[in-house]
Amino acid sequence: MKVDAKTSDMDAPRGLQKAGEATARRSRVSGIDRALQVLDYLYETGSPAGVYAIAKAIGAPLSTVYVIIDDLVEKNLLSRNSDSTVWLGARLYHYGLAYARSLDFLNVANHEMHSLSRVSGETVQVCGRDGDHMMVLAMADGPGHFQVTSRVGTRVPLNWTASGRLLVGHLPEQERLDLFEHCAKSSPTGRAVIDPAVLSESARQALQARISIQAGESDYAVACVASPICDDKGICVATISIVLPEQKITDNPERYTAEVKSSAERIETVMGWRSHS
Repeated sequence: MKVDAKTSDMDAPRGLQKAGEATARRSRVSGIDRALQVLDYLYETGSPAGVYAIAKAIGAPLSTVYVIIDDLVEKNLLSRNSDSTVWLGARLYHYGLAYARSLDFLNVANHEMHSLSRVSGETVQVCGRDGDHMMVLAMADGPGHFQVTSRVGTRVPLNWTASGRLLVGHLPEQERLDLFEHCAKSSPTGRAVIDPAVLSESARQALQARISIQAGESDYAVACVASPICDDKGICVATISIVLPEQKITDNPERYTAEVKSSAERIETVMGWRSHS
């Protein structure tokens, strides 16, 4: 059946109506896509713009762009100037800073990690928190024959390690208690503390002292001395630690604690995070 191009949808056969509806659905642009088009246009032009100019540039209905821009302004993703033009909002700036800092942090921490490994002559790790676990984010092997079983990507329960306690030391007391209540587990050596109250208090004290030491809790004859890397709000975002034979930390704890604390402080200084002190 031949259908005149001027025939309305109501007059068209049912199959053609469905085909037209499917095409419309496929061509419809989602709200988030439109929002990204607005943000991309402002980013690419590099200057504030009015709603009409934006709508014309992205090929969207003016009424639609008005609604999207109002929503973005309300959420602080866009800012509206006195002449009614809009520009990128402060919230985007904070997102950008967070992303940039994450990249900078890994570079800064990696540099300091290798430096500390050379100075101490031991294996050094940078660790972070992954839910109920501590995760090794980066690692520099020491020059000796001492072998460390935990490699990059290794995850262990928070209560097994010096770093694990530091990583939650900034949390409110009840949150620490609740966390250790469900995540504390016995270690292979049987020496890891599992009492939530003891763990919570030791985590608080360790962060306050900026040093945490564990020996033989997760691995036999292996010790770890860690210091927190805290952001400008005092939140422990990562740790830097020296992993070494248990006997060494017993014989000369002051040397290793001083070295690891200095490294953590240097990372914070480079990142501009020392204001929390």
